[in-house]
Amino acid sequence: MNLSNLHPAAGSRAGDSFRRGRGHGSGNGKTAGKGHKGQKARSGGSVRPGFEGGQMPLYRRLPKRGFTNRNAKNIIAINVSALDRFEDDTVVTIEALCESGALTLPKNGVDGVKILGNGELTKKLTVQVNAFSKSAVEKIEAAGGKAEVI
Repeated sequence: MNLSNLHPAAGSRAGDSFRRGRGHGSGNGKTAGKGHKGQKARSGGSVRPGFEGGQMPLYRRLPKRGFTNRNAKNIIAINVSALDRFEDDTVVTIEALCESGALTLPKNGVDGVKILGNGELTKKLTVQVNAFSKSAVEKIEAAGGKAEVI
């Protein structure tokens, strides 16, 4: 290998080929496109993101409240009364709930579905979701069905 064989890696960008500060005939001489004086004309002169020239920046002007748990689970709750739309002896899964219209999944995804005990259930169903409340399990089993945690 020698100097004549060197070239940028495949797919990389070779940088800007425009040579600045090479006389006014080049169209970008003298101040090299930086204008006259000021912070951005100096070497190393740049401002950090969000800096507003000494004015109180937006991220410090806005009020800060509360706390966002980064480990929070996105669990959708459905009442037992929503299961009454299925026929007897049906296996109710999350996919079946979506197809029937009882559940619409959000765009940011879902970590689980929980059945709550509000309402009445008259059908015998096998329900397979991530979690159940105690009253929901009682109502499903009272109707002759099964509550299975997946």
